[in-house]
Amino acid sequence: MSQVTFKGQPISIDGQFPAVGSTAPAFSLVGGDLSDVALSGFAGKRKVLNIFPSIDTGVCAASVRRFNELAGKLDNTVVLCISADLPFAQARFCGAEGLERVTNLSLMRGRQFLNDYGVAIASGPLAGLAARAVLVLDGHDKVLHAELVSEIGHEPNYDAALKALG
Repeated sequence: MSQVTFKGQPISIDGQFPAVGSTAPAFSLVGGDLSDVALSGFAGKRKVLNIFPSIDTGVCAASVRRFNELAGKLDNTVVLCISADLPFAQARFCGAEGLERVTNLSLMRGRQFLNDYGVAIASGPLAGLAARAVLVLDGHDKVLHAELVSEIGHEPNYDAALKALG
């Protein structure tokens, strides 16, 4: 169990957050067309997993915008934005913002992801959602960068994530 803060108050996070050098757990989440999307479907590509509570918050929206901007500069890399939002809300946000370089994935069928990735908020007002985190994986799902953001209201360290892609 990890601990982060939300508005300065400690909250507990269940599961084991993947460490740099480990292999990321397999997952299946829901894509924009309601299909099941597996991590294995991105085999051979580098992956940035932008994990957050909800697209309907300012900081989460900012991270999706920033990673969309950065994605255009990355070779052989996909940016996966993962939240509890339904695919319809994710698509509405990205459509309204003109964001086309990220892939949204919903936890609506794939709640095991929260524990498998050590981002399950277990206490506080956001219990049941994902903590803010960024993982960078190589083409074989080895973890190159891992950041569980210590304060949910803060943006991740974009520069560190990009540096891992070197």
